[in-house]
Amino acid sequence: MLTQRHSLVSTTLGTSRELVSFHFGNAGNAHAGREKVYVQASLHADETPAMLTAWTLKQRLAALEAEGRMRGEVVLVPVANPIGLSQHVLGQFLGRFEANSGHNFNRNFPLPSAAALIERAGGRFSSADAAHNARVLRAALVELLGETTAKNEFESLRLTLLTLASAADVVLDLHCSLEATMHIYTSPASWPAIEPLARHLHANGVLLASDSGGQSFDEVHALLWNEVRGRLGDGIPLGAPNIAATIEHRGQRDVDYDTAAHDADAIVEYLIARGVIDGNAQDAPPLAQPATPLAGSQQLTAPVSGIVVYRAKVGARLKAGDAVFDIVDPLTDAVTTVTTSNDGVFYMRRAIRFVYAGAPMGRVTGETPIRSGVLIGA
Repeated sequence: MLTQRHSLVSTTLGTSRELVSFHFGNAGNAHAGREKVYVQASLHADETPAMLTAWTLKQRLAALEAEGRMRGEVVLVPVANPIGLSQHVLGQFLGRFEANSGHNFNRNFPLPSAAALIERAGGRFSSADAAHNARVLRAALVELLGETTAKNEFESLRLTLLTLASAADVVLDLHCSLEATMHIYTSPASWPAIEPLARHLHANGVLLASDSGGQSFDEVHALLWNEVRGRLGDGIPLGAPNIAATIEHRGQRDVDYDTAAHDADAIVEYLIARGVIDGNAQDAPPLAQPATPLAGSQQLTAPVSGIVVYRAKVGARLKAGDAVFDIVDPLTDAVTTVTTSNDGVFYMRRAIRFVYAGAPMGRVTGETPIRSGVLIGA
C-alpha cells in the first residue's frame, strides 16, 4: 500500500488541510492492461456510513495486496472531504455544503471540455484499438487538470479528487442518505457494468439518468466520455464508457461494523469479478429490484406544516395510493395523509419529524418518467 498526502490550498493564515489517498496494486504488482478503480467516501462529510465502509475496504485491500492478489490498481480515498469534517456549528455537523461559499460539495464539478481533451490528445488516437484510445484520453485529462490552478481550499479539494479519479476505468463515489435503504445512482451506459455490484450490495433501488442536471462527481466523468464519443464519431473507437456510480449506503445512522463489512466485501467481490483482484468470483445474488429511471421517482413533499408520522418503512415496496406519512397539526387536530402515486420502493426519507409546508419528504421509485430538468436536490 502506497500512501499519498495531497496538500490543499490554505484559505486563511495558520490553517492547512490535506487529502490522503491509499494506492493498492501500483507498486510493481499490477499487471499491464488491467483496470484502475477509484473509490472515495463521504464527499458529503456527514455521511459517515460510507467512511466506515471505505475504512473496512482499506483493511481488505491491504490483506489482499499482502497475499499478492492485486492484478489491477485501486485508489482509495476514505475521507474525501476534510473541509466538511471540520464544519460544526453549535454542535451541529454541517458536511454537505461548504460554509464559505454555500456550494454543495457534490455539485457542479468542473472538468475540461471534450474539445480541449481531444485537442490535447492530438494525433495519438488509433482507428482500431479502443483500449489505447481510452488510455490516451485519460492521460490527456490528467495533464489538463495538472495545468489548472486552484484559487482556494474548496477548489483545490475538487481538483485533487478529479485528478485522482480521472485516470480510472471505474469510479465509485460512496455516500449515504438521511434515512434510506441501500440504493445506487448511475447512468444507463454504466448500468450493465454496475449491475453485478448492485447485486452483491443487495441494492433495493437503482436510479438511472444520463444527466441529472447536478454535475455530481460520478456523473461528470460519464458525461465527458459521452461528449467525447459524440465528437470523435465512429472512426475512433472508445469501447466501454467511463463506468461511474454513486453508492448510497443507507441512512446516516446506519453505522456499524457488520453493515460496513457486508458492503466492503461486496465491493471486493465486484473487483474480483472484474479481474482487478485475483480470485474465484462468487455468483452474484439476484437483483433485489429492477433499475428504474431517476426521472420516474416521485418526490414527496409536505403540503402543510406539522409533526411527521411515517406510515411506510424505508425500503418498503408500495402501491399507488398507499399512505406514506401523516402530518399532524397539534393546534387544529387536522391529520393530513400523503400517499404515493407510484408503484415502487420508498427508498429514502427525511430524518426530522417536524416539517414546514413544501419541505421535501422522501422519494419512491417509478418505472415511468414523470419529471424533467434537474432531477436531484441541492
